[in-house]
Amino acid sequence: MTDHVHMMITMLPSYVVSQAVGHIKGKSAIHIARRYFGSQRNYVGQHFGAREYFFSIVGRDEKVTREYIRHQEAEDIRVDQ
Repeated sequence: MTDHVHMMITMLPSYVVSQAVGHIKGKSAIHIARRYFGSQRNYVGQHFGAREYFFSIVGRDEKVTREYIRHQEAEDIRVDQ
């Protein structure tokens, strides 16, 4: 998507979702800053992206969730019309 990312990840139950999301968002922000903004520092104290996130436990509906993610852009376009 142009303004957000859908991801489906597998985690052990012992992991804390907020810590995993924070790690992924933090590493992504550092990568984008270095690649696209030419910065070699980590932009300490600056913000990149929204603080919000959504998660859901998939369980038995993994196939349905994968299809939702795969076709979400087309669905958003259809709803916007």
